[in-house]
Amino acid sequence: MSVKPRPVYLDLPNIRLPIPGIVSILHRISGVGLFIMLPFLLYFLSGTLSQESAFETYHAIVSHPLVKLVLIGVLWAYLHHSLAGIRFLFLDAHKGLELNTARNTAKAVFASALVLTVVLGALLW
Repeated sequence: MSVKPRPVYLDLPNIRLPIPGIVSILHRISGVGLFIMLPFLLYFLSGTLSQESAFETYHAIVSHPLVKLVLIGVLWAYLHHSLAGIRFLFLDAHKGLELNTARNTAKAVFASALVLTVVLGALLW
């Protein structure tokens, strides 16, 4: 009779992921966020070009600072998801699989998404 091994306790808050793992998880989170926000964005933009009253309503909603912060979050999600997706396409083509290259491209995706979000967010605020 064999003894079953006891389950391993994983202390998830204390596990340190490498930067490529963090970028991968953020890629998934940003994709889910974009999927959830898409109906709201389409609803807000649906009548803005055809009716002036719809545009005024949209403008009043978007001018609220809390909504601007949410839209900047959506902007970050879009930029991060796009840049990480391009990185993953290269990885699928077996380009950049070396450890140092994978780390550097993950850092570049993370930093680029943040910098572009700050720059574009400042321009659009």
